[in-house]
Amino acid sequence: MFKQIILGIIVVVVVMASLTGIKALQIGKLIAFGKSFKQPAETVSSSVVKEENWPDTLPTVGSITAVQGVKITAEIPGTVRKIAFESGAAVEQGDLLLSMDVTTEEAQLRSLEAQTELAKTNLGRVKRLREEKTVSQADLDQAEATLKQTQANADAVRAAIAKKVIRAPFAGRLGIRQVNVGQYLEPGKLIVSLQSLSPVYGDFSLPQQEFARIKPGLTVRAKSDTYPDKEFAGKITAINPDLDAMTRSIRVQATFENPEQSLRPGMFTRMEIVFAEERGVLTIPSTSILSAPYGDSVYVIEPSTATNAATGDLVVRQQFVRVGNARGDFISITTGLKAGQKVVTSGIFKLRNGGPVVENNSITPASSKKPNPSDS
Repeated sequence: MFKQIILGIIVVVVVMASLTGIKALQIGKLIAFGKSFKQPAETVSSSVVKEENWPDTLPTVGSITAVQGVKITAEIPGTVRKIAFESGAAVEQGDLLLSMDVTTEEAQLRSLEAQTELAKTNLGRVKRLREEKTVSQADLDQAEATLKQTQANADAVRAAIAKKVIRAPFAGRLGIRQVNVGQYLEPGKLIVSLQSLSPVYGDFSLPQQEFARIKPGLTVRAKSDTYPDKEFAGKITAINPDLDAMTRSIRVQATFENPEQSLRPGMFTRMEIVFAEERGVLTIPSTSILSAPYGDSVYVIEPSTATNAATGDLVVRQQFVRVGNARGDFISITTGLKAGQKVVTSGIFKLRNGGPVVENNSITPASSKKPNPSDS
């Protein structure tokens, strides 16, 4: 019985040793395979970081305002008798826009004119009597005051009549008519808007760090989503003397000739101030930028330093950068890269830091500083 127990123990030990050896052999093979395994390389396109001279520009955003723009309203109450304009029409300074009923005022004016003539006659009679010393100086003064009062009353009625005939205060384009013939207008009632569209202003703000560079006469380029392929050129004409105490920014105004009246008041525009000198910048295609909440980055292509890497094997390294201005399909890099480095331009979303890659630029479309369409 004891021998059988010993024999059983020996058999168990032998089986356990055999299993241990088999598992150790399997683990060794897995370790060896892991050391020799090479991750499949991702195919990407690439571009070399280049140093170029770009015009020194300062981008910003702004809005268009009219050099002259008003909302024409009724100054005194009255009933509309005639409307002499069409909605959206172009008018010249002094053109008749609207006239209100003035029959009551005209009747009052005729009465006051008659009173004025009588006051003039009375004044002449009193002057002659005063020369003959048959009336007092007080009578003469009273006659003169009566004439002046009647004249003032007549002038007030003439002013009321003039205010009921509304004319264009300057040349421009009218908006949509807000009144109708026969309508009673209260003081302040909107009749129509009038905007002068050539030239127009472009208003924008800049941080105080740029104040020393901004001067009247600098060229300003403006683009609007309304005309994606069109650029408008203007000049800085005014700079606020004070800064906004809340934002520490300065208000700047540019003037655009706008001969075709394409720019309209209230229109949002992207503006760019152009300085006379050029500056050297590092440029890469904008498709190389991987934007994230924690910052912009690119993938730099470098030779692999792995022990099992073959000659010519490439890997990518994620590099955080700070971007500057853009021109077409290219964007400038202010920090993070050096000229001559190679960055990934397509396929960046499937990459990870240190992953192997293979370059293939045969089917990648060429980047352009003036792409067509412009927002490609």
